[in-house]
Amino acid sequence: MPYLIIAALVLALGFLLRRHWSHRTAMRSLHQAILQKQALLREDLPGSLSDSWDQLCRETNDLISEVSRLQHQRTGQLAQLEATLGSLQEAVLIVDRDNYILLANKALQEIFPRATNILHQRLELVLHSVTFLSYVESVRKNEAEPQHEMEFADGNRSLWVEVTGTTIPPLNGQQGPWALFVLHDITKQKKLEAVRKDFVANVSHELRTPLSIIKGYTETLVDGHHDIPGADRDKFLRTIQRHTERLNSLLEDLLTLSRLESINPGLRRESVALSSLIASIIDDYRARPAAAEHQLHFAIDPTVGELLIDPLKVTQVCENLLDNALKYTPKGSHIDVSARIRDQEVEVCIRDNGPGIPADDLPHIFERFYRVDKGRSRDKGGTGLGLSIVKHIIQLHGGRVWVESTLGQGTAFYFSLLVRANG
Repeated sequence: MPYLIIAALVLALGFLLRRHWSHRTAMRSLHQAILQKQALLREDLPGSLSDSWDQLCRETNDLISEVSRLQHQRTGQLAQLEATLGSLQEAVLIVDRDNYILLANKALQEIFPRATNILHQRLELVLHSVTFLSYVESVRKNEAEPQHEMEFADGNRSLWVEVTGTTIPPLNGQQGPWALFVLHDITKQKKLEAVRKDFVANVSHELRTPLSIIKGYTETLVDGHHDIPGADRDKFLRTIQRHTERLNSLLEDLLTLSRLESINPGLRRESVALSSLIASIIDDYRARPAAAEHQLHFAIDPTVGELLIDPLKVTQVCENLLDNALKYTPKGSHIDVSARIRDQEVEVCIRDNGPGIPADDLPHIFERFYRVDKGRSRDKGGTGLGLSIVKHIIQLHGGRVWVESTLGQGTAFYFSLLVRANG
């Protein structure tokens, strides 16, 4: 009879070993019950069996200690597994054969912030993607590609995820197969790829137009140079020269943007009196023929002192903004340049009373190759990169750039530079 009791208790301990670590309290209670039962049974045994019983009790206690050690080891392994899954940058997801979520690590909720308390929920109620649900079924049938890129809707935003899936055997005799998925957020890469494609398309378009014109006039001059009147020949050559200069300007701006976006943009800061810098720029522009029919005014707060800036790049910012004001305002317009200190920043404003910019265009005005009036901008010789260069230079200085405009009244471009002590 005692052997049957001990055997039953050992089987119970073996069962507990296969259960989750949360049953440790029950195991400790069982241990106490065994000790109590041992004491009671020992009192009923004849003396001849006492020694054998003591030996059996010691072996049982050793078995209980070993089970406790293994249970503790398993608890540590489970904790280590949970910590490992939690530290992974890739999201891990396990679903059963009915698409109920069995496991999801922290990275999954970082990709899908709205996916909270998702364990034991249906997959289709958490991740909204018909493509992903189809992929899950393909994985179960071993018909899926090793990796698959797909788009998900998470609230009002759309994101792209690279998914790798495989089947795994179920645990504890449950029906399967289960499916394991590793998800990697590639939304940023997709956006960068889209920007790159748009950039290449825009550059190709901007290069194609002047090159086509240059090619056409050059072929005309080569094929019919004996029959072309001198005045027409000069006109063709001036057109070729103008578009060659446009190509050169475009390439220079592209190189400038490339340097500004590089790891080392090459800012050379020095202590500069901003009032003297802007005054010299205004004087240079007043001497240009393009500014002769405009009225340039400059006013600066006398409290604006020296700033730690790259004078060449800040000069480029002012020149780009002044060029825009001169190009897109009618003759006789006023262009006012001002600077003042505001909230630990020097705020510079270049304001004109030209036609203004439509409100729908304002959010995009600093994007590469963005033009409010595309045909008119090209006629004026713009590359479509000037304002993007302005934005990059000011941001490298730790400042901000923005625009305000009202149709029929004019436009004001602002940029700010941090007030810093000399040195």
